[in-house]
Amino acid sequence: METIEKIKQQISENPIILYMKGSPKLPSCGFSSQAAQAMMSCGEPFAYVDILQNPDIRAELPAYANWPTFPQLWVEGELVGGCDILMEMFQRGELQTLIKETASKYKDEEANAE
Repeated sequence: METIEKIKQQISENPIILYMKGSPKLPSCGFSSQAAQAMMSCGEPFAYVDILQNPDIRAELPAYANWPTFPQLWVEGELVGGCDILMEMFQRGELQTLIKETASKYKDEEANAE
């Protein structure tokens, strides 16, 4: 699968996905650590991709997203932003609302699918 196709698939299959260096429990950079902490504080599950383990995604995603740095948070197929934007949203309470609303929307869809 082409890298861009893989990225599109990850973004479409995961309503909340964080592209970061390392994992939420073992982040490999300060910015990814801050972003992951903010996301975990929202209390909802989210997908993540460790770009250090996926050099193809690390190379291709900045051009696809038109965003040069990591981490990158995507919600419902839209790029929300990187660490600074996430931290600002978190401090204003906007990130928690966005994540909770998105997670509950998809929980409802899962329940309806059964």
